[in-house]
Amino acid sequence: MDFIASLAGYVIPFVVVLTIIVFIHELGHYWVARRCGVRVEVFSIGFGPELFGWNDKHGTRWKISAVPLGGYVKFFGDADATSSADNDAVAAMTVDERKVSFHHQRLRNRMAIVAAGPVANFIFAIFIYAALFSLVGQPFTPPVVGDVVPGSAAEVAGLRAGDRILSADGTNIQRFEELRSYVALRAETPIALTVLRDGGEIPLTVVPSRVDVADGMGGTQRVGQIGIRTTGIDFVRHDPATAIVQAVRETWHVVANTFTYLGRIIDGRESGDQLSGPLGIAKMSGDVAKNGWLGLVSLMATLSVAIGLINLFPVPMLDGGHLMFYGIEAVRGRPLGERAQEYGFRIGFALVMSLFLFATWNDLNRLPIFNFLTGLFS
Repeated sequence: MDFIASLAGYVIPFVVVLTIIVFIHELGHYWVARRCGVRVEVFSIGFGPELFGWNDKHGTRWKISAVPLGGYVKFFGDADATSSADNDAVAAMTVDERKVSFHHQRLRNRMAIVAAGPVANFIFAIFIYAALFSLVGQPFTPPVVGDVVPGSAAEVAGLRAGDRILSADGTNIQRFEELRSYVALRAETPIALTVLRDGGEIPLTVVPSRVDVADGMGGTQRVGQIGIRTTGIDFVRHDPATAIVQAVRETWHVVANTFTYLGRIIDGRESGDQLSGPLGIAKMSGDVAKNGWLGLVSLMATLSVAIGLINLFPVPMLDGGHLMFYGIEAVRGRPLGERAQEYGFRIGFALVMSLFLFATWNDLNRLPIFNFLTGLFS
């Protein structure tokens, strides 16, 4: 019973968070499609067999499916959940059916419908951040050095207690939290700091050390640290306008940090073993939920940005892949051939599944019991 209760403590927060994010994403597609006059046949949260559902007055089947790892909106004329065309059905449509078919929409409408899902994720994240910053407060610790760890990268760089860090590599630093996340992704990479000391600006270069810290799953995560301490974390409540501005900044930081990490993987400065899959996100959701709903809501905002961004990657089968095909169609004046699109979706499916399996393998490798079992057979 204790095991089941413990498992539920991770599964339930994960399913709740993912379901809300997926619903918002698919709602973006649905809302813009309806504005464009497209008939929506299915709005599904999850994949696989339907658990329960209902039909609305527009003929859309709203349903909850058995596998809660995503969702989809199926438009009139789609062959499947990936919005690939049912070519035989599309060719046989009447004039009236063509008016409500996704695949007979003007190019700009199709692009707007596809882009609406990721955009909805970004808007949702901004809304959450703004609400938290306005009602609860934003972590807003001034980027002032309280103490320098002896022998640290900060001491080597010449940082002193009382220094106020103004920028890192030209990026404006408003809060210590921004500096920490910036440094964490740049282990062993020189960072040009601009520091305010005694009323004057001083340029310094610091090279963060690579440090292993606990990842909450029984393993470690490698991050960059420079070795400075502050006096503590403050929370500042903002008026609605300022909260929105700060929410947009926070959303942008998530996007920028994601690209930074992926770029460092590509050029070999970071390992891909830090990527997390469903198991890691479930573990994270459960751990955060134990500390209260505020942390879980904040995690939901971050994951919403991540899911919106990933869906914009130009990989066939994802929204970004569809947008890539539509971009090619805009340039060529006609769509890619059926075979080219079919091969593209197969490649996209292979890439998505490979990433899913790789991230899941990373999650398993962080579990102590998995490492113990693999050690027995090695």
